[in-house]
Amino acid sequence: MTKKIKNRKESFKTDSDIIIPEALTESDMKDEKISYPGDYPFERGVHSSMYRSRFWTMRQYAGFATAEESNKRYKFLIDSGTTGLSVAFDLPTQIGFDSDDKMSDGEVGKAGVAIDSLEDMETLFEGIKLEDITTSMTINSTASILLLMYVAIAKKQNADLKKLSGTIQNDILKEYIARGTFIYPPKQSMRLITDIFKYCSENLPSWNTISISGYHIREAGSNAVQEVAFTLSDGIEYVKAAIESGLDVDQFAKRLSFFFNSHNNFAEEVAKFRAARRIWAKIMKERFNAKDEDSMKLRFHAQTGGSTLSDKQIENNIVRVTIQALAAVLGGCQSLHTNGKDEAISLPTELSVQTALRTQQIIAYESGVADSVDILGGSYFIEYLTDQIEEKAWEYINKIDDLGGASKAIETGYQKFEIEKNAYQIQLDLENKKSIEVGVNSFTSDSSDENILFKIDDNVGKRQIDKLKKLKAKRDNEKVKEKLEQIKVKAGTDENLLPYFLEAIESYATIGEISNVLRDVWGEYKENM
Repeated sequence: MTKKIKNRKESFKTDSDIIIPEALTESDMKDEKISYPGDYPFERGVHSSMYRSRFWTMRQYAGFATAEESNKRYKFLIDSGTTGLSVAFDLPTQIGFDSDDKMSDGEVGKAGVAIDSLEDMETLFEGIKLEDITTSMTINSTASILLLMYVAIAKKQNADLKKLSGTIQNDILKEYIARGTFIYPPKQSMRLITDIFKYCSENLPSWNTISISGYHIREAGSNAVQEVAFTLSDGIEYVKAAIESGLDVDQFAKRLSFFFNSHNNFAEEVAKFRAARRIWAKIMKERFNAKDEDSMKLRFHAQTGGSTLSDKQIENNIVRVTIQALAAVLGGCQSLHTNGKDEAISLPTELSVQTALRTQQIIAYESGVADSVDILGGSYFIEYLTDQIEEKAWEYINKIDDLGGASKAIETGYQKFEIEKNAYQIQLDLENKKSIEVGVNSFTSDSSDENILFKIDDNVGKRQIDKLKKLKAKRDNEKVKEKLEQIKVKAGTDENLLPYFLEAIESYATIGEISNVLRDVWGEYKENM
């Protein structure tokens, strides 16, 4: 008999509190066999060949200050080998305020690029042919407006709109749960989302109409199981709303996409992605009677964990990002953003952005992990974790169903409470050193990284306000007034608002002007504290 050696811990668990057995064998596995990649329920990937046919889209998230400065960064990324763009918008743009609004003071161009009008959007994509690249836009409350600005540019480029490809986040439910960049009450917000579904099914068939986001749920403090469960419950709510608005499930479901976080616990993260695909496939087939297999496939973008980055010993973040990126790739992502090492303290420098992109390229071209479709499929431990995450996620999904669905559960504060409870435990474990963060609560040093900070010009707000003044002086303001009044009237009906938004945008109405019209009609949502 082999001598038993004392373990370094009394028990071993994942970040989601799943017990990790010492060793597993074939006898511990479920009787059913796992599917082939590309076959239902798609736990091994949504395509049979995965990265043997083409790599995931390397989509670096970027945007800061003005459209001119962000445009330069996009061209740098394209020249560096990125295969998709991802736009970060500043806070005023996200919540429908123009740069000259008093609510925007101090926030213009800080968390992303400032976009007030079609003129800014034209500058943002100057010299970039939209037909030749996919673009993801992390935008929610004002997603319809920003999407239509993109469409307006494509029209000016004489692009074939049927070939226009990309994603808008457009996931308002997680804003009520985790982030807070909502404007209108949930009912009206959901109406905008179904309007987008309908508009895109008719005009932009290759566009992903929503990216249902677990990323921000995880950043708010959830564990991997909660991230899967709350995200997929939001997905159920969107599908229900679309069907109730008269859409056939197979008409829109194949253009749904998801956005997940990739954290440090390598095996759990890989299993999380596999479990999410399996659960979603079952939901679409069994609950919503989808007939087209493409409607059952969970396609997702991944981003490495922003909350895992440390402002201490920031070089360590490169290692964290590499592990997280590898988990996303082995978990079968369709696109990936890798964080810069300095994002815990500032916007990333050009060098750190390039290093983050190079991390993906090294995984793709040098590691060999993309040469086999699913190198971890059949691993006893990975299959065990996949089953455990699925089981525990269903418990949350069923609870949310019992509460009346995601929207009703949000009103009770259920998801938010569960996330906050987990976030509190994470902090306690760090403080008590039950979990170790290298360079933060262990293996610390006194080194400073302040010399590498990327700084935003303090005059960004003033420059943006000056541009806005000039725009309003030269546009046809009577026409703008007419188009805004039209939106006001239509907002009180069931008619699709997007064609009217597009007319206003093409007359150079601003994002704040359009949003304020809707505020007047629908009001603003106030959280129950």
